[in-house]
Amino acid sequence: MANYEALKTAIANNEAQRIKELLAGKSMQQLEKDYLLDLARLDDNRTIIALLEAVPVHKE
Repeated sequence: MANYEALKTAIANNEAQRIKELLAGKSMQQLEKDYLLDLARLDDNRTIIALLEAVPVHKE
């Protein structure tokens, strides 16, 4: 959960490098990914959107 909150903050602050670090080797649920992509699209930061789109989705 802390990682998810950190991702939301990094997206809001347009911190692409921080997002890359937080996502390294991670997967997430589709709902989480969709929400984070929606946040990234608000600022239309293509780098962050691409990083999030590359994250694998796991099923739980």
